[in-house]
Amino acid sequence: MSRKGNCLDNAVSESFFKTIKYEWLYRFKYSSYSQLFDSIHEYITWYNNERLHSSLGYLSPLEMEIKLRGFYKNAA
Repeated sequence: MSRKGNCLDNAVSESFFKTIKYEWLYRFKYSSYSQLFDSIHEYITWYNNERLHSSLGYLSPLEMEIKLRGFYKNAA
């Protein structure tokens, strides 16, 4: 464990929130929390199903999960 306030404890979540702010939230203006919530839900759905990640071999997270589940299922 690192010291309190060290960003390395939650590097994955920090990276995700940086990405969602840069790619999505700063592009729009919201007039209500409901509108913001719907927009974030739309982004997360797109991020998991369609956004290609170079670290995953240019697959979406959903495609990689399906691929890994098939791999582990066949290995067992």
